[in-house]
Amino acid sequence: MQNGFYTVTGGMVTQFNRLDMISENLANGRTNGYKEKRGVFGDYLRLAQNRREELPLPNQTKEAAKFLNRSVNRVPRMVEAYTDFTMGPIVETGNPLDLALGEKNLFFAVETPAGIRLTRDGAFKLDDEGELVTREGYKVLSKNYFQNRQAITIPYDAIDVSVGKDGRIEYLDKTAMEAPIYLDELMVVRVDNLQDLEAEGDNLFAMPGKKLEKEMRIVTDTDAVHQYMIEKSNVNPVREMTALIETNRLVEMYQKVMSAQMDDMNSDAINKLASVRA
Repeated sequence: MQNGFYTVTGGMVTQFNRLDMISENLANGRTNGYKEKRGVFGDYLRLAQNRREELPLPNQTKEAAKFLNRSVNRVPRMVEAYTDFTMGPIVETGNPLDLALGEKNLFFAVETPAGIRLTRDGAFKLDDEGELVTREGYKVLSKNYFQNRQAITIPYDAIDVSVGKDGRIEYLDKTAMEAPIYLDELMVVRVDNLQDLEAEGDNLFAMPGKKLEKEMRIVTDTDAVHQYMIEKSNVNPVREMTALIETNRLVEMYQKVMSAQMDDMNSDAINKLASVRA
């Protein structure tokens, strides 16, 4: 196989990975609280030069050059995939159970069959039992969850449910129209290093290798909870569409190079080798 095939194949695989990431972002352009996926691209030679002190061989770029195919060194690859936690726009909905967080490091905690997970999607609702849940049916946790293991349950006769900026939940009923009745407080969690989080399905985040119950910091004083608001996706559709067009064009270019390698160069080599000269 010609050396050019390595470079072209690596470039196409990289663009396919990028295409998957762009497609996921575009598909979630209207998902509440969604955080876009992004990638860092590089090549082996650049990585070896930047990290040669950390590699096992002394003077790595000089000694290893005897064994490495130099054409492979320039093969582009995705160095790192990460989540961009930049806040999306916060819009007013008029729904009292829609909640948004005003800081990017804050999350709501929910209970799932796989354990406790975090989310930025505050589009909540009440289930048949009157418990506060996500659109997927996961229970929204209260600040006292680890003490009583009880869900946030809103009475059926509640007339006006209010959620303060500190997460304090109160309501009015027919017998006490003027004095709000204290119900519970939302569990709001702060994550210092956002890259410790790993995105899962249903717009949830986990912390692989760690137990959220032990690692997460429950906020005791905050003014970042906004009722009647929802955070939208932080995906920029114009930028993603531009990247999609660019990726498709790069794949087409790589395909043409592969065709040239396979058809033109091989054909030319066969003709020259097969020619008989007097």
